[in-house]
Amino acid sequence: MASASPRRRELLAQAGYLFEVAAADVDESVIHGEPPQTYVERLAREKAQTVFERVSQSAGQRAGEWARAGSQVSGARPAAAGISQKLVSPGALIVLGADTTVVIGSEILAKPEDAEDAKRMLRRLSGRVHQVLTGVAAATRAGVASGVETTLVTFSEIPEAELDFYCATREPLDKAGAYGIQGYAARWIPRIEGDYFNVMGLPIARVVRMIEGALGR
Repeated sequence: MASASPRRRELLAQAGYLFEVAAADVDESVIHGEPPQTYVERLAREKAQTVFERVSQSAGQRAGEWARAGSQVSGARPAAAGISQKLVSPGALIVLGADTTVVIGSEILAKPEDAEDAKRMLRRLSGRVHQVLTGVAAATRAGVASGVETTLVTFSEIPEAELDFYCATREPLDKAGAYGIQGYAARWIPRIEGDYFNVMGLPIARVVRMIEGALGR
């Protein structure tokens, strides 16, 4: 999984998958004039592709090393070497990338820079309906499959005292739109339309279909 998000790790594990985390280091800047849907899908694809290429190269190097080590052993090549090569084969590798953002009107609300920026974002969301978009991508040797999941989230009016309290914690600082639906901010969310897990950062049902498709099932 090309993400260090603890929420995404939790959701993917909850869905029954065994996986490794290999965070992608990509530029997350918005291209001028880029629509939000295009932005999140582009980042998801870039994350998945970046990690796939890195892991594939590393796996190939390790397989070569194991093969050379096996050839130096008298007699038949050790079974362990063959098993290891199969397990790290780039052909069997799937890398999942994801990116989530909050959109109010046409404005993209990414992660806040600090508590004051978090307050600014939450004041924008207060009493309004906004979109949560998550781009997801699955990279394999055959290419990259991707898509965007959208959920509508309704916020009630946020009392200023609650806003001050919430933004004094560190909870909003690592979340797009400065809130997590599974945390304190749940008290302001009377309604959503769409996938709840998408608001957490990973639309699990869609991801499962994407992974199954990548596996040819």
